Amino acid sequence: MNGVSEPSQTVQRVKVGLIGLAAVVLLIALASAIIGSATRERPVAGTAQANLVAAMAAGNDAAPIPVEGEPLAQMGAAPSANMQDSGEK
Repeated sequence: MNGVSEPSQTVQRVKVGLIGLAAVVLLIALASAIIGSATRERPVAGTAQANLVAAMAAGNDAAPIPVEGEPLAQMGAAPSANMQDSGEK
């Protein structure tokens, strides 16, 4: 094997190297976009309110939970009947 290479082989190796580098950069950009969009997801509608859950877990009365009325509407899991009545005018 001889240590001297032809100029066409050198150009071909540079092209292959640059194409490989570009492919790696594109894969990293794609993975970053996918991970970024996964972390920016909105919470699902109707989930429990964080402050009420924290108060329930702590067992303190920092955020009293209303007992009367419509508990599902107060948690945000269902619309209030009062809101529905006012919208039917």
